[in-house]
Amino acid sequence: MIDIVQIDQAATLWINRLDIPALHQLWIVLSDAKIWFPAYAIVMGFIIWKLGWKKGVLVSMSLILCVVLTDQLSGVVKDSVARLRPCYNTWMLDNGLIMPGGPTGHLYGFFSSHAANVFGFAAATTLGLGLNGSPVKPFAVGVYIWASLVSLARIMMGAHFLGDVLVGILFGLVMGSAVAYLTHLLIKAWK
Repeated sequence: MIDIVQIDQAATLWINRLDIPALHQLWIVLSDAKIWFPAYAIVMGFIIWKLGWKKGVLVSMSLILCVVLTDQLSGVVKDSVARLRPCYNTWMLDNGLIMPGGPTGHLYGFFSSHAANVFGFAAATTLGLGLNGSPVKPFAVGVYIWASLVSLARIMMGAHFLGDVLVGILFGLVMGSAVAYLTHLLIKAWK
C-alpha cells in the first residue's frame, strides 16, 4: 500500500537537501510576507494605470479580497487538519531537514498560506490585466516565477511539506481565477 505521507516527507527532504547555503538569505527574504506589501501596492498602481481608474480599482480590490480569502481560509484549514510543519516534525528533523532561519511559523502547516496567497495573487492579477485585451505575457511570466520561488522557499526553509505547497498553489490558482472571473462579471454588469 502506498503511504502518501511518507512519499511527501521523502520528496520534501529531497528538495530541502538541494540546499545551497549562499541562497539562505534569499529564501528568508522571499518568505517574509511584509516585503510583499510594497510589491502589491506597485502592482495595483500599475493595474490602475493600465486599465483605467474604474476597472483598475475593481481589479485591485479583487486582489486584496483574494489574498485575504486565501490567507484566512488556509488558516482555518491548518487548525482543522493540525498537520505539523516539517520544522516541528521529529522524523523530518532526525533525517536532516535544513532550516536556514530556524523553526518558523505556526505549529501547523497544511496548507501553505504563502503558496496560496502568491498564486492567488498571480492568477487574479494576470487575469485582471487581461481585461483590456492587452498582452500580459512578460508580466505573467514574472509574477509566476516570483510565486514559484516563494513557494519553493517554504520548502527550503523547512516550513512546509511539498504537499502543503502543492495544495496551496492549487487553492490559490482556483481562488485567484474565481475572484478574477467574478470581477470580470461585475465590470461587464457596470458597462
